[in-house]
Amino acid sequence: MIANRLKRVRQALDAAAANALLETHPPNVFYLSGFTGDSGVLLIESSSVTLFTDSRFTIQAREEARGIRVQVHRGSLLAAIGDYLRRKRRIRAAIAPSRLSLAGWNVLKKAAGKGVRWVAIDGLVDQLRAVKDASEIGRIQEAARVGSEVMEETICLVRPGVTELELAAEIAYRMRRKGASGESFEAIVAAGPRSALPHACPTARRIGKNELVVLDLGAILRHYCSDLTRTVHTGRAPSRVRRWYQAVLEAQAAARDVLRAGVATGAVDAAARGVLQRKGLGRYFVHSTGHGIGLEIHEDPRLARGQERLLETGNVVTLEPGVYIEGVGGIRIEDDAVVTPRGAEILTTAPREFLEL
Repeated sequence: MIANRLKRVRQALDAAAANALLETHPPNVFYLSGFTGDSGVLLIESSSVTLFTDSRFTIQAREEARGIRVQVHRGSLLAAIGDYLRRKRRIRAAIAPSRLSLAGWNVLKKAAGKGVRWVAIDGLVDQLRAVKDASEIGRIQEAARVGSEVMEETICLVRPGVTELELAAEIAYRMRRKGASGESFEAIVAAGPRSALPHACPTARRIGKNELVVLDLGAILRHYCSDLTRTVHTGRAPSRVRRWYQAVLEAQAAARDVLRAGVATGAVDAAARGVLQRKGLGRYFVHSTGHGIGLEIHEDPRLARGQERLLETGNVVTLEPGVYIEGVGGIRIEDDAVVTPRGAEILTTAPREFLEL
């Protein structure tokens, strides 16, 4: 599996007229080596791969990065790599400028000297990661199963008087009990007017009667993330809130119907956005329709307005339209989907019907 990934990296390097890749982003280092430590830089050359790390990870690196040469250093890993490259000939090394600080770049460049030619390439490995293999999809499906189970259990705990933080704590606890190594992100629990904040952090605020409650959570299993959102209401909801919920549900269904390999990512966003615009809610949809998930909670591709990138078989994305009305509340429905030539395969299973608790 890793050998095939390295082969694809080298093909991309050839196309960019480079013969080495310096990878510093931990998820990418893991993807290409299996190393899970937080101090590691990977150097991929035409015929070799070297993992640079520090002495805290000597044993771990040798156990996890099988078949990869490990070099253990004290001090700056970038300086060590620069010194290594200095002794090489005719090196054209690709780096991702967005992943490297100015200070880090200065250390690397000084140590490498003037003999190294640098090639700026952002997103080389990220683009490869966007297409998942069967093993990766299986892991995301496991994470989606756990996330769905925790969502259903947490919804049963929603009632007036419970705080947002208490529900967030239940989510974290139940994730671990079900075998997750952690949460994909800090769970969003937002009630009442605060549910109009798409990325609200849970607070000590108590849930009241007759309020919208947004729950957004995800599990990490075997390094891969899930992400799902449900919205419920405490008590009987006003008719306008039920109409808003139905509109968001229809928007998600429209996006799901469009999602398939070969379709532009922007077309998926347009399908969801069009439904909400026709319902008079377009101005309340303030984010994109979805994003890729995998080793990270936000990956390529983005299902956003105007995006022309074509979906590929093996992309795994969220579908999460929402409306957010200041002073009233918000509604979001989110599921995870695998892109296939025939359409969307939904991985998350928590019920989508509007629950009035």
